[in-house]
Amino acid sequence: MNMRSVLLAAAMVVMLNGCAVFAVADAAVTVVATTVKVGAKVVGAGVDAVIPDDDEDGKK
Repeated sequence: MNMRSVLLAAAMVVMLNGCAVFAVADAAVTVVATTVKVGAKVVGAGVDAVIPDDDEDGKK
């Protein structure tokens, strides 16, 4: 193998490592965003269950 092939292979390895880091970071952000979204729905459902609706008062 000549020096040019070695440098090209090393450059490709460095670039692929950057893609792997980006993919892991993207997956982490997706997990956190999904967790926050689900948590907000659960809290909203709990608040709706505890606080009565104003519609019931209007019907009386």
